Amino acid sequence: MHRLMIFLKRRPGMSRAKFRAYYEDHHVPLCMKYMRGARRYQRHYIEPAPDGSEGPCDVITELWFDSAAIRDAVLAALRSDAMPADVIADEEKLFDRSRSLAFAVSAHETVLDPLDG
Repeated sequence: MHRLMIFLKRRPGMSRAKFRAYYEDHHVPLCMKYMRGARRYQRHYIEPAPDGSEGPCDVITELWFDSAAIRDAVLAALRSDAMPADVIADEEKLFDRSRSLAFAVSAHETVLDPLDG
């Protein structure tokens, strides 16, 4: 599988709860109209540190594709703002787009031995 990771920060002034609800209830259904070629669409929400501090992003979106060519075309569209106008308009309601980053990634997994009980 060929993966794309997108690091996103919520719009200033938006609460975490509102951000997550809007993303799941509005942005995901909108994006699903354009997910031809994607095999998997997963969101990883970042929790604040115990002291309440936040990281540079609020969610890491992961997209999986069968081919590097499709992944690379999606990445090029993201980087050039060549996405559908309705997606961009919705992102402006949700994200601080100036802080968005997207990368093609390679995954390598180490299988761990089960812990002795």
